[in-house]
Amino acid sequence: MRVLLVANTLPPRDLSGVGEQVLQLASGLRADGHDVEILGRGPDGAPGPKLLFPLTVSVAFLRRLQTFRPHVVQVHESDGAVVAMLARTMAALCHPRPLLVALLQVSYIEEIRAVRTLRVGDRVLSRPGAAEIRFRFLKAPLHVVLGCLTAWLADAVLAPSRVTADEIARDYGIGSVGIVPNVTGGLDWDDAGTAPAELRDDGLLFVGRLRIRKGVEVLLHAVKELRSAFPDVRLSIVGDGEQRLALEAMVRDLDLGTVVRILGRQSPAEVRRLLASSRALVVPSIYEGMPLVVLEAMERSLPVVASAVSGIPEVVVDGETGWLVSPEDPARLAAALGEVLANSAEARRRGAAGRLRVERYFRPAHAARQWQRLVLPLLDESTEGPAAE
Repeated sequence: MRVLLVANTLPPRDLSGVGEQVLQLASGLRADGHDVEILGRGPDGAPGPKLLFPLTVSVAFLRRLQTFRPHVVQVHESDGAVVAMLARTMAALCHPRPLLVALLQVSYIEEIRAVRTLRVGDRVLSRPGAAEIRFRFLKAPLHVVLGCLTAWLADAVLAPSRVTADEIARDYGIGSVGIVPNVTGGLDWDDAGTAPAELRDDGLLFVGRLRIRKGVEVLLHAVKELRSAFPDVRLSIVGDGEQRLALEAMVRDLDLGTVVRILGRQSPAEVRRLLASSRALVVPSIYEGMPLVVLEAMERSLPVVASAVSGIPEVVVDGETGWLVSPEDPARLAAALGEVLANSAEARRRGAAGRLRVERYFRPAHAARQWQRLVLPLLDESTEGPAAE
């Protein structure tokens, strides 16, 4: 079977969870004997910047249809709307038309809802800044329209978790959404090295885009509470984004300058080093899809302390591979982090269990197997599949 995967952001050029999952899925499908090509930006793909990809990819896509003649075309996120329309048009212009699959990581309607004030009871922790407000009222509605169009045109819609699948089905008004989990471990730069326990001294770690839905403000207040019992607690924040200036101001206001480092965007190699040497990964989000960094941490036997939102509980098992807490609750987050710092043996046990869980359920072979289970029957039902050639 020939499969064409179309994606706007692809590592190592882009730091993109979506793009990495495209490469992971391709790795799994190739291992099963399928011919997979990836169409992105660059000399052999779409010219120009990321912003124009939904338009500039069209010529490169039509060229790939002629030269590669894929049985399946898979698009990703709202960036795939134009390709989806072109793939559908092929039904009228040529035969056979490739099967169209859309893999959507999040519902943009939920993304809009997540741009809001963070509160603990009546206390305001943080408010969205101007960039987040522009995203909510200008950019995100366009993503909703394009995401709906992509989903409506697709023969099959996929999502990385059951919760996200239900959100997309409800918010985009489609019948059913299949699940192909995010995975890790199939790429050349996936170094699964793990530091010995005695070398895990880099403190707590957050990795992600600094947006309000990531809940970093909640984490900073939790660290403030932790300092009374653990004065040597340290937190490294890796990432950049709309909330960075507000977070830097909060670090100063909470007098955390000596224990919190906002490192900005880091190379994949540095992120891997921090994952291998930190005490725990902290994911205090109020909304997510299925964050890839959680899998990368578990792969390195790093315990995860995360909000019990979206697809996270489908990966992190509370009490077994990490700690799950309510979102927007600094006190409970501080309590869970205190357990990590106070009981290193238990943290190591949950970290080791996390690595086993990744091995069992979240490798490229698992994604490829699930993808084939959902997609191949649709090809078998069509006279346009590989058997018809």
